[in-house]
Amino acid sequence: MTELTKLTIAEAREKLRAKEVSATELTKAFIDAIETANPSINAYVLQTPELALSQAKESDKRLKAGDARPLEGLPLGNKDLFCTKDVRTTACSKILDDFKPTYESTVGSNLWNAGAVMLGKLNCDEFAMGSSNETSAFGPVVSPWRRKKDGKTTTDKLVPGGSSGGSSAAVSANLCLAATATDTGGSIRQPAALTGTVGIKPTYGRCSRWGIVAFASSLDQAGPIAKTVRDAAIMLRAMASHDPKDSTSVAAPVPDYEMALAQGVKGLRVGVPKEYRVEGMSKEIEKLWQDGIAWLKAAGATIHDISLPHTKYALPAYYIVAPAEASSNLARYDGVRYGLRVPGKDLIDTYENTRAAGFGKEVRRRILIGTYVLSAGYYDAYYLKAQKVRTLIKRDFDDAWKSVDVVLTPTTPSPAFGFGEKTGDPIAMYLEDIFTVTVNMAGLPGISVPAGLSSEGTPLGLQLIGKPFDEATLFRAAQAIEDAAGRFVVEDRWWAGTTAKTGAKKAGSKSK
Repeated sequence: MTELTKLTIAEAREKLRAKEVSATELTKAFIDAIETANPSINAYVLQTPELALSQAKESDKRLKAGDARPLEGLPLGNKDLFCTKDVRTTACSKILDDFKPTYESTVGSNLWNAGAVMLGKLNCDEFAMGSSNETSAFGPVVSPWRRKKDGKTTTDKLVPGGSSGGSSAAVSANLCLAATATDTGGSIRQPAALTGTVGIKPTYGRCSRWGIVAFASSLDQAGPIAKTVRDAAIMLRAMASHDPKDSTSVAAPVPDYEMALAQGVKGLRVGVPKEYRVEGMSKEIEKLWQDGIAWLKAAGATIHDISLPHTKYALPAYYIVAPAEASSNLARYDGVRYGLRVPGKDLIDTYENTRAAGFGKEVRRRILIGTYVLSAGYYDAYYLKAQKVRTLIKRDFDDAWKSVDVVLTPTTPSPAFGFGEKTGDPIAMYLEDIFTVTVNMAGLPGISVPAGLSSEGTPLGLQLIGKPFDEATLFRAAQAIEDAAGRFVVEDRWWAGTTAKTGAKKAGSKSK
């Protein structure tokens, strides 16, 4: 059964349609794998085995009748930011308590209507605010990867990146075929890079945001984390759609991304921005970047040096825009209509008590920053100026597209780090997003592809940035890197047989 969980989406799809395995058998294999691994990894905060088996049974009927949908019978994990009808959704925050939506997110509906099976809800940083998955109310996610020192595997607990750490860890540990995720400043690409998985943040407006718990509305975008570039292409085609319920959803046709992979990269113009060679970048990250350049060149692409001069302002501008939008979005959590309620002597006291008890430290920090930059006397000095910088960042890319088709950069400035190594220094944590935030600020698509291992034996990723709504070209370039670099999988299943306690629950149980 363990061998079934190692399959990619493409491989599982082929076996299901050839009737070599049933959807029920495949789903049971993942349910068993989660039971074994989740106590140690804590990727799932809610398991839904009964729902998954019910969906798998329906898929088996369709497969038998020759009426298979695109994702028929494929078991997936769903980030706890996506609302799921009658299934607890908390954004991994105490303030949403035992909230069960009466509706399904559009992205979720697209996946289940395509035949996918939901294994459960995946852990994430609280309200997607974090780069290590250490801010979750259900406890941190542990990366399935471990460092090596002197040729020996250590017992150091590493972070899986964030905010979509549960998604990246679950895919890397073979606890689902693929997973939904969201990206506000790098929350798909950074965790993908740290866990040896593929993660794509599509163009803003490609996937509906309806039914996704909001962090920063002008930056948030849904996308998949998967085992391979092909799997990510299959997932994104199913997730993407125009949605009248989301005013930012764009009515653009969704290409067959999987078909685009065969086109190769011959003649593709690849830009290499000098501004991404930041001070203090490690030699192994620089070497990885040069390897990526060589691989694409060998595959037939041409390499061009470019300049994106406003890149250095992206991170500080992002940490004004994102908290400002967060402070506005999170004002709705007041303990009156749903979620946690901590009574007080009057209404204002109830608001204060509820929000103080319900929000974690990082969320409170960002709400305070956001409220400050939107306050009278500071709006023009901070928020308005950050929005102007955002326009300049987008203009840099618009100029670059006149001479290149994609941009190649590292995904992260460093490999996976240990628990607590950066949580005491918010600036060090925010710097984890230094290579990824420009993509969100400009509304562009970006993909992270595994490209090598660090000196400690942990994954490193390369990022490709593309033109608006040109994810197909990104997938082509990403496939060339994957073909050259190969895949990077966890070989040591150190979690087998452990019984550590986590915050995960079975469907129907209440969070603490």
